Amino acid sequence: MSTPHPSSQRDPSRFNPRLKARARIGAAFHVACFLATALGIVVLGVLLFDIARDGWSHLSIGLITNSASYMASRAGIKPALVGSLWMMAVTTLIAFPLGVATAIWLEEYSGESRWKSFVEMNIANLAGVPSIVYGILGLAVFVHFMSLGRSVLAGALTLALLILPVVIIASQEAIKAVPNSIRLGAYALGATRWETTRFHVFPLALPGILTGTILALSRAVGEAAPLIVVGALAYVAFVPMSPLDTFTVMPIQIFNWISDARTEFHGLAAASILVLLAFLLTMNAAAIFLRNRYSRKN
Repeated sequence: MSTPHPSSQRDPSRFNPRLKARARIGAAFHVACFLATALGIVVLGVLLFDIARDGWSHLSIGLITNSASYMASRAGIKPALVGSLWMMAVTTLIAFPLGVATAIWLEEYSGESRWKSFVEMNIANLAGVPSIVYGILGLAVFVHFMSLGRSVLAGALTLALLILPVVIIASQEAIKAVPNSIRLGAYALGATRWETTRFHVFPLALPGILTGTILALSRAVGEAAPLIVVGALAYVAFVPMSPLDTFTVMPIQIFNWISDARTEFHGLAAASILVLLAFLLTMNAAAIFLRNRYSRKN
């Protein structure tokens, strides 16, 4: 009978917990994380301060109510602001129902299968695709193949594809967070799967779904690269009145003014960034409000 090798035997009395060394490593890691966070906050604060310093004096009602102009004294962001509002509204109408329906099918109806795993793997991969790729896809499919032209609808469909993986993943996680006992209780009382999903699972998952959707839209409102590829114009002097009109959005307008050689447009660009930041903060505040409201209601 063979005896175990001496190196494979463990002597409990020789165990050294190295508590002091582990405590020093933990403290060093804590300090490193704090410094990394503080560095990010400081850099963000410096950027915001620089933007506010350059743009605060250019904030006015005229900036919001005036249309684009080649004269800085008359230039405004009204077409770009309304274009961004159109873009977010149409994108929401497309991405929200499609993304939520996909998440409900994956979590409540598909069951565990290779097909579900394949779909979820591709959704996760699509969430990491660069936005410029979606712009090229939108140009090929929506602008040329579907003949939508350089319209609000073509841009909204492109942005909907961009944020759809994020909406699906966020909705899936919200649905997974609903306790399974809710479903079993509904089935025990005679509810069908659709009734259980509609009246029990979906209302409880709605706060998380809304939060994820609005945060995905917050990313979409700042995108410029895919819309430039689709054909959003840098100079639009009129407000889009329908989804089939040509358009511009605030990120493109800001980029156009930043690229201008005349320094007076740089201040307008900084002021427009402040307006865009206020728009983003409003969307995030809406996400927090809706989450808290539906959480209390449920």
